[in-house]
Amino acid sequence: MTEQEKDIDVSNAILIAAKNEITEMVKKAFQSYPVALYDVDKDRKNIVLLTVEHKQPRVYELLLNLVKNKTINDTVFYDVDRDGNSALHLAAMKADFDWPVPGAASQMQWEIKWYEYIKNSPMGKRLLFVRNNNGKTPDEVFTESHEDLVKEGETWLTNTSEACSVVAGLFVTVAFSTSTTVPEGPKEEKFHTLASKIFAGSSFVSFYTSLIAVIMFLSILTSGCRERDFRQALPWKLLVGLSAFYLSIASTLVCFTTGHFYIFRDQLISISSSSYVIACLLVTVFAILVFPLYFHLVWATSTTVPQRSYRLSIPDWLFIDE
Repeated sequence: MTEQEKDIDVSNAILIAAKNEITEMVKKAFQSYPVALYDVDKDRKNIVLLTVEHKQPRVYELLLNLVKNKTINDTVFYDVDRDGNSALHLAAMKADFDWPVPGAASQMQWEIKWYEYIKNSPMGKRLLFVRNNNGKTPDEVFTESHEDLVKEGETWLTNTSEACSVVAGLFVTVAFSTSTTVPEGPKEEKFHTLASKIFAGSSFVSFYTSLIAVIMFLSILTSGCRERDFRQALPWKLLVGLSAFYLSIASTLVCFTTGHFYIFRDQLISISSSSYVIACLLVTVFAILVFPLYFHLVWATSTTVPQRSYRLSIPDWLFIDE
């Protein structure tokens, strides 16, 4: 193999490694052939453009560090491809894969996070008003390429909020009817006081958490689901609503169990005890079923820089099959 053919192989290897986020190979290739970082593919896309297009944050951070250490020239960040697209234009384009988060709303949220991550980087700020060959800025490209995803996210949020608000509304009704009612039973002072406090406290929590859940879900339904709302407002409303909804379910169970035991503690002990066990098992099964979605929503909302894949040791049963 000639020296020229070897250089071509290294150039292809480093571009492929950047697209697939193989940072170790990028480092090794750079150490052996530093000039390979300036090579381009058939569409005139260099390593920075390919890294941004394929949304690989670890490789992008590696390249930023190389510039910060003055190992490479920052001009590599300002190159454009054959269509005049800068790195920010490519970041604005919708991904051709699904992010590892559930629902179209979270997909849209991570698309915005990736675009903002590139835009707020030291090099990205200078590309904000650059136009491609079609005369479009990165913001215009982002809005145009994500129109369908915004509609899908709105539909997903609307369906989820409608279903949850109906159930949460039922909990409000039940909690309100029991919030001012203490079941009649034995009047031993110590037991009566303790049971009354638990019953009243759990019904109080159930009422207000279910009411908060209804308010959050209704605020989502009336928000209009604008593009920028998918960044923070809508995901946090959904998280607060779901958190309040799950808490209202748990407190309602405590309220029911306390009231039931308060009345029948000296009667049908075996039957009442078994009913508590069955109720707890049902809630446990429900929690196992809903926890993966809730975990993914919390993780997707709290993550600053989106990742194409998980790098955490998470049990397989927590993942949601799309």
